[in-house]
Amino acid sequence: MKKIFTILFFCFCNLFFTINSSLTEEIKVRIGLLVPLSGDNAEIGKQIVKATRLALKDINSENLEIFPKDTQSDPKKTLRSAVELEKLGINLVIGPVFYENLIYLDELKNLTFLSFTNKTLNLPNNVISTGINSTSQLNTIKKFIDQNKIKKTIFLIPNLNYDLEVKEGIKKSRIKTSKQYFYDIEPTKLTKQIEKITNYEIRKQNLIDEITRLENSDDPNKERKIKNLKKRYTIGNVNFDSVIIADFDESLKSIITSLLYTDVSPKDKYFMTFNQWFDESLLNETASQPIYYPSINKKNLEEFKKKFLNKFNEDPNHISLLSYDLVGLIYYLSLKNDINEINKAFNAKNSFKGKIGIFDIKDNKINHRLNFYKIENGSLIEIF
Repeated sequence: MKKIFTILFFCFCNLFFTINSSLTEEIKVRIGLLVPLSGDNAEIGKQIVKATRLALKDINSENLEIFPKDTQSDPKKTLRSAVELEKLGINLVIGPVFYENLIYLDELKNLTFLSFTNKTLNLPNNVISTGINSTSQLNTIKKFIDQNKIKKTIFLIPNLNYDLEVKEGIKKSRIKTSKQYFYDIEPTKLTKQIEKITNYEIRKQNLIDEITRLENSDDPNKERKIKNLKKRYTIGNVNFDSVIIADFDESLKSIITSLLYTDVSPKDKYFMTFNQWFDESLLNETASQPIYYPSINKKNLEEFKKKFLNKFNEDPNHISLLSYDLVGLIYYLSLKNDINEINKAFNAKNSFKGKIGIFDIKDNKINHRLNFYKIENGSLIEIF
């Protein structure tokens, strides 16, 4: 614990404030940067370049150099640009942005790529995923479940192209779930599936049966009881006390709407989901609250946004914050390792405190220690 604290304190003091000149090295740290600078995603790439410049300014070291190259969001162009970086003697590259652009990079055995993707499966051996992956998110959700002694959790997972990533996250995080359900996002099919998961028809019939029983009974208070029952939709509980919904945006809202329709309320059961990047539209969905999710450190994100806006007169995308941190991470590792061997430093166990939060590095993998939030009564509240 003392060692980790020392590392984090050292990083905090030396990355985000002016570095003492006595710590600098004569050898340059040359970092490649593979991002789309032309084409449909050019704006994303240009903001990443700006964020890396901001990181260089804050680190304040003359020994860092960054060499941006265009990927055009195309795998073949990405490979050609990576070859150009290799010819410059660079062995560590930030990027590419998109998972689809990784497919040829295993041809460059001497380069290590810190990709922005949050996918962790079927990566080339020389690619490290740095995005907010499912394992990081489920580690955080598991912490909340353990703290609140939640016993029965079900997992709702869409039949989309990231369902295998979610399964991997469940395995790696060792989160305990009573059941996992895979659902179709088509609205009509979705509603039927949620009805089945929540035993809606049985619970609805229980209500009808109880009203009928009372109507035929001699209970002196039956009129009052029947009146109260008719305000309800179902009778009977569901066999879980929390639900994790691995979905986003409008599809997430559709799931929650279906749960509400089947008389399952976030007032009675914990509704949890994946990182929503502080989607403000969720603040207006009061019927869906409280809802819980893991994410990066919001305070640090707001500080970064303000700094970026003051410097470039525009709001940054979320990947920009990650690129800012990755420059700091590489510089931090360069202070501890031979510059020519820095790409191998990702095999060793390290912890690094960035703006996003704490990076845990081991065996060429990066996980993030995230914060946990809830939205309740139209407000965002930090849990931990």
